[in-house]
Amino acid sequence: MKNFAESKGVILFSRDYKEKDKLVKIFTETSGKLMFYVKRAHQKNNPLFQGILPYTQATYIGKFNEEGLSFLNGVKEIHAFKQIRADIFAAAYATYLLNLVDAAIEDHIYDPNLYTFLVQALTLIDEGKDAEIITNIFEIQLLHRFGVALNWQSCQICGQTQGKFAFSPKYHGLLCETHFSNDKHRYQADPVSIHFIRLFANVSFENLNELKLKGETKQAIRQVIDQLYEEYVGIHLKSKKFIDEMKQWETVLNPKTLEKNVEKD
Repeated sequence: MKNFAESKGVILFSRDYKEKDKLVKIFTETSGKLMFYVKRAHQKNNPLFQGILPYTQATYIGKFNEEGLSFLNGVKEIHAFKQIRADIFAAAYATYLLNLVDAAIEDHIYDPNLYTFLVQALTLIDEGKDAEIITNIFEIQLLHRFGVALNWQSCQICGQTQGKFAFSPKYHGLLCETHFSNDKHRYQADPVSIHFIRLFANVSFENLNELKLKGETKQAIRQVIDQLYEEYVGIHLKSKKFIDEMKQWETVLNPKTLEKNVEKD
């Protein structure tokens, strides 16, 4: 069969099509992002059913077309990210990462490194690692996929690599404390947040130890990354808005927080 292929993949999203069918967007390792037409997708006895559920990685078999819709014939080696499915907070961050990937590259673009990066991030979130930190790392390292090349290594003016830094939109990179005055519009961020963003820009998930950050540090990092994405990328994803809103009621629904409150009582 022409274009018949097999590849590992991750479900990005799906939407209903007609009454019983679905369009399923899958980020495949070998062929990039493809939109698949799945007939009778809502039927639980459909052999493809488990493989097209949200937060799933599997090996997909079918007709991978270079244009238009592709078609699934089979699925095997299904791996569900069960903890993500069970935790609304983990699911929110995972959805945001999936949406970012969908926005970062065009369909049919071969990008196995990004595929591996996404799977690593989802796996860590599924294992209960700090979803906020994983997301921050993902966001910073994904910037170049949007055509944004920023220098997080050294001061753009003198090359200094040690000390306090600020981010300069004028110089598209860092300024050391000595040269803060060169850009009056530099981000007014806590240098501690810039320190961690510099770390996030270069760290690999394999080398990431259990990193614990204070709530105020996380908030400062979030503000800087939001500024960066607003200024350089300009996308506004519903999943990101949901995360922002979620922070307002997180302490109410987070089981760990509830347990602590009970203990105090």
